[in-house]
Amino acid sequence: MTEPIEGDNALATTHDPSNSHVFPKRSRVRKQAEFDRVYQQQAYAADGMLVVRGCQNGLSHARLGLSVSRKVGNAVVRNRWKRLIREAFRTSPTKIPVGLDFVARPRKGAVPSLAAIQKSLPQLCRRVARKAKREPS
Repeated sequence: MTEPIEGDNALATTHDPSNSHVFPKRSRVRKQAEFDRVYQQQAYAADGMLVVRGCQNGLSHARLGLSVSRKVGNAVVRNRWKRLIREAFRTSPTKIPVGLDFVARPRKGAVPSLAAIQKSLPQLCRRVARKAKREPS
C-alpha cells in the first residue's frame, strides 16, 4: 500500500507534465541553416535591450532562436538572458506575429529584466514582421 505524501514532497506527486511550462522544440530555431536564413534577410529591429532579426518560415507559428555571445557576460549572465528571453516569448504568444522565425540577442551593456524583455520583445517582433513582409524571401 502506498501512503499519501505530505509536506514538501507532495508537489512531486501532483506534477502534471502536460501542464508544465516548457519551450517546445517546435517553437525553436535550432539548425544552423535556419539561423543562416534569418541572418541573410536584412529584417531587424533593435532597442536598448534587444536586437531581433527575422524572416518568414512558412509555418503557422512563430519560432525563436537565441544568440547570446560571451561579450554579454559570463555563463551565469548568458544563461539568465536566455531564460528570460525564452520566458518572454513563451508567455506572449498572442503579441508575437505568427509565420516568422526570430533570432534575438541582448545588447551589450543591457541589464536583464523580465518585465523589460516582455515589453521589448513583442514590439521588436512586430517591427521585424512588417519589414520581413515587405522584403522578398
